[in-house]
Amino acid sequence: MSQSRSADGADGARGDRTPRMSRGALVARVAVAVVAALALTVLVWPEDDTHGGHGGRVDPKPGASSSPAQIYPISSPPRTIPSVRQHEPARGPGFRPVAGTRVVVATGSETLADEAELLAQELDKEYVQGAAPRAGDIELALSPKAKATPESYTLTARERTVRITGPDEAGVFYGTRTLKQALRDGGVMPEGVVEDWPDRPQRGLNLDIARKPFTAGWIESRLREMADLKLNQLGLHFSDDQGFRIESTAHPEVVSRDHLSKREVERIVALARRLHIEVVPEIDSPGHLGAVIKAHPALGLRSASGRTVPGAVDIANPDAARIVDDLLREYADLFPGAYWHLGGDEYLALTAKDPEATYPGLAAAARAKYGAEAGIADLATGWLNDRAAVLRPYGKKFKAWNDGYFKGTSVAPDPAREVEYWTGKELGARAPEEYLAEGRRTVNLNDEYLYYVLGEPNAFKYPTGRRIYQEWTPLVLRGTGPVPARYSDQVLGARFAVWCDRADAQTQDQVARGIRMPLRALAQKLWDPRTPALEWEDFKELADKLG
Repeated sequence: MSQSRSADGADGARGDRTPRMSRGALVARVAVAVVAALALTVLVWPEDDTHGGHGGRVDPKPGASSSPAQIYPISSPPRTIPSVRQHEPARGPGFRPVAGTRVVVATGSETLADEAELLAQELDKEYVQGAAPRAGDIELALSPKAKATPESYTLTARERTVRITGPDEAGVFYGTRTLKQALRDGGVMPEGVVEDWPDRPQRGLNLDIARKPFTAGWIESRLREMADLKLNQLGLHFSDDQGFRIESTAHPEVVSRDHLSKREVERIVALARRLHIEVVPEIDSPGHLGAVIKAHPALGLRSASGRTVPGAVDIANPDAARIVDDLLREYADLFPGAYWHLGGDEYLALTAKDPEATYPGLAAAARAKYGAEAGIADLATGWLNDRAAVLRPYGKKFKAWNDGYFKGTSVAPDPAREVEYWTGKELGARAPEEYLAEGRRTVNLNDEYLYYVLGEPNAFKYPTGRRIYQEWTPLVLRGTGPVPARYSDQVLGARFAVWCDRADAQTQDQVARGIRMPLRALAQKLWDPRTPALEWEDFKELADKLG
């Protein structure tokens, strides 16, 4: 027969044989059990949720209750290129994509469809519009603010969701680039809030496809690379002495055998627009027009002795202006962006010891058009002004190289035209401070740091990412010294320039490898010109990890 048990579950007979426990011993046993339970709580917490994004020591606030939510350490900023400007840390697991993760476009932000579709494709996740976000989702939304910086964004990682907002599509897009890189770095977007914005509005790559033809696919790959680095401008120099590289119906006779079709250019421009990159075309004139002169020899400039001048058209000849203007009009709609580069550099008539005596026809044309005191520099200045007038009905804004602006002319260059400063080594070189003191806005293409010239002619050396990263800032327009900080607002940004003077010196794949780290260093310094937090070797290691 079974024996009866007491209400507390003890066996009555056994209970009679067991000595009673003292009150002190009982308290000690309970304390040990509590400590063991707490230890077990910490040990069994999911391993991938213990670091708030980046690991670190747990440091609960004094007096805080013991609950799983306080186990997360303070998060660290995401590791990206360029690095984020501000990160407000928080305690939490961070965001990791899960099986049910969706990319959600908020109601009223339908114009973000391209950005959402691209991110969903990159993460292999579903894209939806107008749905309420749930745990594990990524939400994109426009959030216009009266004084918001263009291209800025806010990225919030909280409660296993991400929300990216910005005043414009570009800003939200850059937020998705930060998320993509953070996930690639460590698989997690750290808990907290990122506030991020660019230091300079123009950030990019300049590509010489005139001297060396690059395939459309290669250019598209560079666009994707640029977009992940938050670069927003591709300069396309497609006409020079060695070649003219885009299909033309107005003047097919000037086009080189290896060239891009208009359909390929349309595809490049369309991809660039989706990636928030503007393609800035350049037909350089009145110099660097050798491909046009080859088809129309009568347009070439000749000296008083009959010597031909390589690449320079006779700007006193109306036919030279007519053909260049035909080409400008033909391509104006092919490149729908705001900017057009007019060129203007290295017009060799102005490098002669006595330009007026060497080229009397130009000197006479200058006096006839602009008055008795005018010279060839006035005629060259007027040439660029006239080319801009052709494109102005298309709503374009203009750029020209710094050596296309001449001191002391009676004809003034368009005051709104931006100065693309590349060198202070040309004859009669003007310091960048002169242009800035005139109130002109400049873009930095300093040949000391930012010129990748194939074959390294004329004492050029391939630039390194290390020098850009450690020495250069947007204010270093010429040589190695910066312009005064008071001019900072007039320096709009920079582009890294690939020039193909010796086209066969590298293949296009070698060019891609050669410019890889310089582009990353440039992207960092244009987004945030302060001294970077990472040492160069750590920056390189991060670049390799991010791809």
